[in-house]
Amino acid sequence: MEENVRAGRCVVAVDGPSGSGKSTVSRRLAVSLGARYLDTGAMYRAITWAVLRSGVDLTDAESVGKVAAEVDLRIGTDPQGYAVTADGVTVDAEIRGPEVTGAVSAVSAVPSVRALLVARQRELIAKAGRIVVEGRDIGSVVVPDADLKVYLTASEAARAQRRSAEDATDVAATAADLARRDRLDSTRKADPLQQSADAVVLDTTELGIDEVVDRLRALLTERGVA
Repeated sequence: MEENVRAGRCVVAVDGPSGSGKSTVSRRLAVSLGARYLDTGAMYRAITWAVLRSGVDLTDAESVGKVAAEVDLRIGTDPQGYAVTADGVTVDAEIRGPEVTGAVSAVSAVPSVRALLVARQRELIAKAGRIVVEGRDIGSVVVPDADLKVYLTASEAARAQRRSAEDATDVAATAADLARRDRLDSTRKADPLQQSADAVVLDTTELGIDEVVDRLRALLTERGVA
């Protein structure tokens, strides 16, 4: 995609809970802008996969941090197709599985893991120039000077329905898991999930993906960075 990336800085920070539409919206917006795309959640998931593979105790922050520091983590930034590898292993499918999903909040809460990945994320953002970054602490921590900060949300029912459809899982069980992860991620001491004071809040419950992307493009146009 390198030849399609336009010149000029444009950093969009997209935060919000699981099932709010962050990934789909962020990828489509990036394509529309001729920008790169970074899924920071995939980075935490890849580290979690490595931690689980190592067999260390998830409650041992020092050991978890040591594994994270030693992993050769690589992630692409092409919104139309990218791979995530850990120690040379492509883990795109594995990091979306139930084992990683169940453990990622615990690993993500380790301060040393967050410090390591935030630094990596900032390097990727600086290199890209034009990029849409999605996660849970992008606007508040990773890139507080983003050109546009967006907090996507949706009703609990809508979020559970969407994630259940994606993962082919029971809606009630999915809703319970989303609530668990939101609680853990919003109450952790290091860089909790939160809405930046200057973020544009967009409820996607009744909106289609194209409608959300169009609204974000309009906001960027108003700011002269689209």
